[in-house]
This record gives sequence, structure tokens and C-alpha cells, in this order.
Amino acid sequence: MGVNVFHHMEEGIADVDVVIMLRLQRERMQSALLPSEREFFKLYGLTEERMQLAKPDAIVMHPGRSTVGWKSIRGWRTAQSVILEQVTNGIAVRMAVMSMIMCTGRRRGMSLLIRNARIIDPASGLDGQRNLLVNNGQIAALTEANAAISADEEIDASGLWLFPGAVDLAAWLREPGLDHKATLQSETRAAAASGVTTLCYQPEPGANFDSAAQVKLIDDLNRKQRFANVEVLGNLTKGLKGEHLSNMASLKRAGCVGVTNSQQPFHSLQTLRRAMEYAATHDLTVFIYPLEHALAAGGYMHEGEVSTRLGLPAIPSAAETVAVAQTLALASHTGARVHFCRLSAKLSVRLIRQAKESDLDISADVAVHQLFLTDMDVSDFNPLCHVMPPLRSARDQDALREGLADGTIDAICSDHQPHEVDAKLAPFQQTAPGISALETLLPLTLRLVEENVLSLPEALRKITATPARIISSKAGCISVGAPADLVLFDPDELWELDLNRMYSDGKNSPFGGWNFNGAVKRTLLAGKTVFRV
Repeated sequence: MGVNVFHHMEEGIADVDVVIMLRLQRERMQSALLPSEREFFKLYGLTEERMQLAKPDAIVMHPGRSTVGWKSIRGWRTAQSVILEQVTNGIAVRMAVMSMIMCTGRRRGMSLLIRNARIIDPASGLDGQRNLLVNNGQIAALTEANAAISADEEIDASGLWLFPGAVDLAAWLREPGLDHKATLQSETRAAAASGVTTLCYQPEPGANFDSAAQVKLIDDLNRKQRFANVEVLGNLTKGLKGEHLSNMASLKRAGCVGVTNSQQPFHSLQTLRRAMEYAATHDLTVFIYPLEHALAAGGYMHEGEVSTRLGLPAIPSAAETVAVAQTLALASHTGARVHFCRLSAKLSVRLIRQAKESDLDISADVAVHQLFLTDMDVSDFNPLCHVMPPLRSARDQDALREGLADGTIDAICSDHQPHEVDAKLAPFQQTAPGISALETLLPLTLRLVEENVLSLPEALRKITATPARIISSKAGCISVGAPADLVLFDPDELWELDLNRMYSDGKNSPFGGWNFNGAVKRTLLAGKTVFRV
């Protein structure tokens, strides 16, 4: 069966089916110089708060009263406890329950039946009215709408869409290290409210991942919240400094879904080459932000007519396309699997298209705001439109949309970068780049359907099945045995984005006041409701 050892009860008790507390005999306390019973209970006792970390239907087992005067679950008497039955019937009850659990696996959880939803699954091509049964956190069955089936809980989803939770390839979650901007709790909660069930944690200089311990810390912090799955992109170089390679083997064992140097420069192309070779040996995808920093030269917006008129230092499109070309050459040389992050330029799309025709193992994404904003939106020095890569020209935007439609660009992401208010209260070039974008990922993607850029299944594919494939995740689809990470969506509800009512700690969005069609009504993570209206 295997044994996991934890040194904090909060870690060990999370999501368990059965809790067994062993008593500590008084004579052992006296000989071991342990603290008082009260202090010991505070550290190791089964309090009500700790029990809430277990499954809702978890049961509590205990050796029962004896001549020993102290017991570790003092005062715990709920419907979940089988202590009294054990006291009456002795060891036979305890052994029978343990045998049942060991032989049959996890106890059956609450089942959920969603009836009469329009189920849209881009991965399988399913689009029609069905019933969906969830059990033990997984999709257990898909049936016709009139099929006779029952469950512990039922939802009538008539008039609603049901599709996989979004998989976001880029979210800057800030904690630990930049907690003044946002926390894992606030941002995963915002994700759940936005129909996003899986987030890729994007490393940055203030919060990055050189070691397995740092990756485990994110997992531990997120387990306490459980609003969304958080996958980690590890460092490609130590500290993202672009000089020495990270321990990619250790990062992969820790669960990293890829490696990246984020937006930080490499010391040399030789360093990038070695990093790609090392990543290839461990079958890790290299996530590349294509930017030639020497050409960017400290610019703040796209180089063009608007930057000339405003007098702002600018970044030419060539700063991106040169880096794309270099990386493609190294990908061909090293055999590494490469994902290009946040494309913004017309020529970059053309280069990626040509490389795919040559069967290079590559993929690419675009930030959703690049599909709706251009450098013209910076005309009034709007700091909310200060992003990196910068908003490009209308021609570049047209090329990005065309690349999405023909499959050159595989995925759409939020590039979510929450900031504190002060980070945007300065002259344009002194503000921090980035948009708080989790809450506009789904509505803006669906607006591409309204504008006839993508069909509905293809738009959903760009934020579900395809990004899940890029990070080798089982999420992003609706099929028997898949995780029940699901979104119930009302396509007819109209709403306006109010920056003050955003769930994210970051209110830095240029889409405040925009009107959208359709709203998330309920989000399920492993079959558990993590958001509902």
C-alpha cells in the first residue's frame, strides 16, 4: 500500500477517508518529558478545525476508553465518530472496518448527477444534451438525457452548458515572495469563479522554483485552499539568472510540467542550447518567452506610429521574431520540445507556421488581451495597457487571430499578472507591466465566437483540451474516468466587469466596464463544488 509520513497533522489529514487516533499512555508522557495534556492536544489532538480538512464523510476511529485517563480526541462526538461502537464491540469492529478499506480501496464518496445540460467536449467532439454522473471525483458515466439514473445529489442544468474547466498556461500567482500583490488563495478562488480549474504557476524573479522543496511548498499551500489545481513551471536556469542550469531531473520528479526562464535573458545562446539539451534528456517541455533583450533596449510599448507620437521608448517586432528564429534553430538542433509563450507579432506567427510544416515538436500560445487590444489603446498613456510583450499593431492582431483559426497558435492563456494598486499609479514607463486577467479569459475567448474568429468547440478547445495536452494533464476533457473538473455556464446571462468586484487581489484590468454574454454558474474541482452563484 505504501506509507506517507507527515510531520504536521494538517498535511496528513487532508482529504482522507478514515482518521484513527492512537492514545498516548500517561506513563509514557511522564517518562518522555512531554508537555501538559492541554499543550499536547493543541499540537496533536483531533480538533474540529483539523477534522474539517478530511473528506466531508470521513469517519473517526479510536482505541476507546481504557484505564488511561487521557485520550487524544477528547470531546469529539459527531455523527462521523464510531468511537462508541468500537468501545462496545472492541477490536472486531476496528479490524473489520480496516479490512474493508484495505480490500476495497477508498470509501464511496457522494455521487452527483447533472441532468439535461448541453455538454460540450472539444476533445471528443461531443456537443449535445446529456446527463453526467460524477463519483469519487471522476466522471463515472455519460447517458442520454432521458436515461434512468440516480445519485446522492442532482442538479437540473436545463438551459446551461457544461464543459471542461479551463486550463490556463500562464498565471503569475505571486505567493510566496510577492504576497503583497496577491496570494494563492485569492487567485485560485478567482480562477474557480472564472471557470478555470487548472493553473500553470509562472515563475518570476521574486517567486521561482530551483528545488523540489519549493515546488512541494506550492503544493502544500494550495492543498489548504483547493479552489483549483496548480501546476508548476520550474526554473530553466538557477534563479532565472540565465547562467547555470537548474536541476531539471529533481524538478521533474517534484512534478513540474515544464521548465522556463520566464522573461529573463540568457547569458548566451550557448546557455540556452545546453538548457534545451538537458531538458530534452528528461522529456521536459521548454517554455520560451521569445525576446531578444538587446533589441528591446528598455522599451515600453510597440515600435510604430503611436510610440513615435507619444515619445515613448519602443520595442520593435523584430525583438520577438529574432528570438523565435533563434529558438527554432536550436529546437531543430537539440530535438527539444518547445512551447512558445505569448506570441504577439505577425512574423512570429509566420515562422511558427513554417516550423510546424517542417514537423518540429513545437506549440505556441497567445495572451487573450492581445486579441482585443492594440497599441492604439496606449494612446492616452493608459497604464492598464502596459503589458509585456507590448500590445502590437492591428496588422499583428489580425495575424494572431488568423494563426488561432488555422491552428498555428495552439492555445489561449490569460497571462494573469495581478498587481497592487500602486503598481499602476505612475507615469506609463514607471508602471509594472501586466493585466489581472483570470476573470476575462473565458468571456473574451467566447467573444471570439461572437466575432466569427473561432467556432464554439474550437474556442473552448484553445483553453481546455489543447493546453492540457501541452502540459500532459488529464484535465480538459469530458470522458469516463477523467477528473470531474467542470463548469456549468449560463450562455444567456449578461454582465459587466466591475473592477471593484473582481475576485482577484489584482484589479488592474483594462476591460473594466466591458459587457459580456454568458456567466459561470458553478465550478466543480474533482467533483466538489468550489464556486457557485
